[in-house]
Amino acid sequence: IINNYVDGTQGGARDEASPSGLHFRDSKRKVDYVLAYHYRRRLARHAPSAASPEPTRGSASVALVSNGGTGKGRAEPRRQQQDDGQHALWEWPGLPGLEVVELSPLDALEEERRLQREEYERNLLEAGLEIEKDPENKSQGLSFVRIHAPWQVLSREAEFLKIKMPTKKMYEITEEKGILKSLSEIWCKLTEPLQPQVPRQENTKMKNLSYPFSREKIYLYNVKDKDTFFDNATRSRIVREILKRTSTKARNSMGIGTLIANNVYDAAYPLHDGEYEGQNDDMNERKLLYQEWARYGVFYKFQPIDLIRKYFGEKIGLYFAWLGLYTEFLIPSSVVGIIVFLYGCITIESDIPSKEMCDQSNAFTMCPLCDKFCDYWNLSSACATARASHLFDNPATVFFSIFMALWATMFLEQWKRLQMRLSYFWDLTGLEEEEEHPRPEYETKLRQKKLKSKNITTENSNENEKEKLTCSDRMPGYAANFGLILFMIMLTFSAVFGVIVYRITTAAALSFSTNETTRSNVRVTVTATAVILNLVVVLILDEIYGAVAKWLTEIEIPKTEKSFEERLILKAFLLKFVNSYASIFYVAFFKGRFVGRPGRYVYVFEGYRMEECAPGGCLMELCIQLSIIMLGKQLIQNNLFEIGIPKLKKLLRKLKDERTELKEMDTNQSKDPQQWDLDYILEPFTGLTPEYMEMIIQFGFVTLFVASFPLAPLFALLNNIIEVRLDAKKFVTELRRPDTVRAKDIGIWYNILSGIGKLSVIINAFVIAVTSDFIPRLMYQYAYSQNGTMHGFINHTLSYFNVSQLKAGTQPENSLFAQEVSFCRFKDYREPPWSPHQYEFSKQYWAVLSARLAFVILFQNLVMFLSVLVDWMIPDIPKDISEQIKKEKTVLVDFFLKEEHEKLKLIESFIVRDNRKRRSGTKSKRTRAASFSQCHHSPKGSFTSFSSQHTVV
Repeated sequence: IINNYVDGTQGGARDEASPSGLHFRDSKRKVDYVLAYHYRRRLARHAPSAASPEPTRGSASVALVSNGGTGKGRAEPRRQQQDDGQHALWEWPGLPGLEVVELSPLDALEEERRLQREEYERNLLEAGLEIEKDPENKSQGLSFVRIHAPWQVLSREAEFLKIKMPTKKMYEITEEKGILKSLSEIWCKLTEPLQPQVPRQENTKMKNLSYPFSREKIYLYNVKDKDTFFDNATRSRIVREILKRTSTKARNSMGIGTLIANNVYDAAYPLHDGEYEGQNDDMNERKLLYQEWARYGVFYKFQPIDLIRKYFGEKIGLYFAWLGLYTEFLIPSSVVGIIVFLYGCITIESDIPSKEMCDQSNAFTMCPLCDKFCDYWNLSSACATARASHLFDNPATVFFSIFMALWATMFLEQWKRLQMRLSYFWDLTGLEEEEEHPRPEYETKLRQKKLKSKNITTENSNENEKEKLTCSDRMPGYAANFGLILFMIMLTFSAVFGVIVYRITTAAALSFSTNETTRSNVRVTVTATAVILNLVVVLILDEIYGAVAKWLTEIEIPKTEKSFEERLILKAFLLKFVNSYASIFYVAFFKGRFVGRPGRYVYVFEGYRMEECAPGGCLMELCIQLSIIMLGKQLIQNNLFEIGIPKLKKLLRKLKDERTELKEMDTNQSKDPQQWDLDYILEPFTGLTPEYMEMIIQFGFVTLFVASFPLAPLFALLNNIIEVRLDAKKFVTELRRPDTVRAKDIGIWYNILSGIGKLSVIINAFVIAVTSDFIPRLMYQYAYSQNGTMHGFINHTLSYFNVSQLKAGTQPENSLFAQEVSFCRFKDYREPPWSPHQYEFSKQYWAVLSARLAFVILFQNLVMFLSVLVDWMIPDIPKDISEQIKKEKTVLVDFFLKEEHEKLKLIESFIVRDNRKRRSGTKSKRTRAASFSQCHHSPKGSFTSFSSQHTVV
């Protein structure tokens, strides 16, 4: 069935379109899928005659389309130049009325696409789909093909795809008993105001028994109305599967993906359920999602996960369920982080080392920070830095690191449990991997390989079909991947080194300044500007790496979309992980480690000394670096880019469509755009990889270096509260409706999360042991302090240097120090000048180093053991869900046996009754056919049967 607006039906065709924009012109058949394409009409010109005064498109004469080539050994045609100068007609002698139209290359390409579209649509009709098309009544423009799947196609494909559908049978869900039930009821009452106002199942204690759809067992399912038995998401999914496997002979294109890649069609998408705004329109699921989920005003409400899954499919439903659980888990970690930060604020006045550093009576004269232009300085001038460092470098951060490691383990365990619970209620248990169709790029490469092969004959065509791309075919792609990924990682390290050089040179330049204020704030100025510069570099490289990762994955030519997505995720994650954390790793583990000592400093470019940490240590600078990069990425990249870029693309697409159409009056154009027009303007859905990626990188910020920044979970929580509604609004209002994809888990992302969780234990152990002063303080208090307190700790960590041993030309010029300086101090564990082994590492250095390594081993093993213990104590599958799955299998078997028994019993009763009538000699005109079980359609189109227990016999 095809409704094509041509000739007489053209006038008013658009005026009679469905008022809702979701149905065919008859307002009965749903639009399950839409294909969009741009066309460019070729106006064939014919010789004017009395019967045909003007050139017409629908002429009865035969026109052979040619791209300029003619056969050999044939009569030469006579050329007739037309008025427009673009086309020429060749008239063949002896064949009046037969003309060959010579086309330009652009027209020939458009003609080839038109023929492919016609063949593809014919094949769709043969597959059982119904089509409605727009008239091509302009010289060029945008046209739509609307597709409807009738009941016969839906039922057939649902059986092929093994789609689980609810049966008539319902069974009771076993509820938790005892104290858990009471706590659950109290929690439900407390959170009632936070629940979204969406339709819920009337009886939550009962669940429909689901079973893969079967036409032979139609009596098992509660088919009240054929039009609504399959919801819109399932219908579009079925049509998408047909579109994927329907092929055309032209160019051997396999499915809609290849046709879109070859620009035969521009887009293929299911329709949204209507407008999301407007008071007069009827309520639909899209509007309900917008009102209860996709607005910032409902940020305090829970997400309607079941409705999200119903509208967008299981894969997107699982993403928002994971994001919701992650955001909820950030609440306790934020609270603990705030407590740790407040502990640092409260104990700052009682911290003895910072008091000693701020005490001016101690008068620790420090060695110059640069050669020649820097003077000696008092340690008390770094009082503010020392006090600020204590906010993050205190004993509570060790506890917080252990807590966050266990938090990450509990989060992953809880997600596995929630995932299993959703799988049960969404009927995903036992979901089999569906066979995926090859990607268009893979097919094209394979076809090129076949054409190059010498054995292209009819006899071995079957062997060619089984041919596939081997490692040797992909070797250039693999080599390019290895080389470019290595180059990109080196580029990241180069960018970090460039920022380091900037810090060193800027610090040296500011030290030459004659302004006292500038010289006194050198460290603050350099740190702030370097971090902002580093953030800009990270944001720019992030966008570049995203595009490069996609291109590298494409040249690998993966066979399926799943393989493509997994390879893309691994490449993008590797590049973005290195890009985001390279500068943070440098500050945490390398800065200040290779400075040297007075008299023997390490120089860069033979004139600039390597930078060293602030007097309070590198932990404060690590905190600043981490916070600015994290907050900058979240604010600029995750929020501004997500809001601005889709709107900009939508505007550009709209302007492009308006520019391509000719400015001609179209009397048939409806004033109100239909739903397919509105959806076409929206941004196409490109996958969940960017959404997951930004959250995974944030998860790294929250867990990897949390020892240096306890407030990271709080900022992540505030960001995610906005992120959930931002993503929701984007999916509901800015994107075309995605194809529903069934998935039982979040795939490779779980493995990445688990890897980050394990890596965070090691990194936090090294941050506490190497970057912070926790181990040196502990060693001093229990090994070197005379009274077991921290008094004298600062003096213990500072070594002496004889200023007379400074290299010539590096001594401070015009020193402002009134007294003669004989010795200056620097932070390190080295022997004093009066020692026989002067300036070598002291015994204290080796003792502290041993303690640091011992702490790393102890911390890592303790936290890993606790993580394994938590993993073992929390089962992956909740006990009630495990029991329900077993119960469902038992109920399913009993239900089938009961139905089959009643069916046989019914057949036997009819046979007995028929035998009685034969014995009594009564002649009946009724047939012995099982007409009692046949189904009929009511006037309203509802599906009924003579008995709910009957079937076709």
